[in-house]
Amino acid sequence: MRTRGLVIVNTGNGKGKTTAALGLALRAWGQQMRILIIQFIKGNSQYGELEALRALPGDRIKIVQMGEGFTQKNTGVSKEEHIKAAQTALHKAIEAEKDDLWDMLILDEINYAVKFGLLTEEEVLSLLDNKPDMLHLVLTGREATTAVLAKADLVTEMKEIKHPYKAGIKAQKGIEF
Repeated sequence: MRTRGLVIVNTGNGKGKTTAALGLALRAWGQQMRILIIQFIKGNSQYGELEALRALPGDRIKIVQMGEGFTQKNTGVSKEEHIKAAQTALHKAIEAEKDDLWDMLILDEINYAVKFGLLTEEEVLSLLDNKPDMLHLVLTGREATTAVLAKADLVTEMKEIKHPYKAGIKAQKGIEF
């Protein structure tokens, strides 16, 4: 059996897609791998994972927030601004595939970027088609397209069974952010 970089997709309506990808990043970091995490939706927010990753010594893991926030919230950010941010993140991912600096590339919430029309499915499929053989590529976000799922080596669907938000419990530090 041979090894090669995998395409991994974490999708579904349940919580834990980004969390699972970050766990994978931590595991890879522990194996001396180099990891770049590009967040396509999140931006200008303080999430616990940002502080945790910054605390790790060295420069083998990097996380960059490139989004303008969640598109369904009334944030005063236009659709055009969201599209521009997603396109900038996409170009960073394309460059990361080419520059051979990383062993793992995590594209956090890229599936949402497609769902909300910030990127096209064809742009994401092109990333998959151009992935270097040994690069692990991880895509997160709800509603991954059928074509993306078909190209993946590993797909995990997070399924919501119960969520505290539906019982009126607000998002909490260390759990949702």
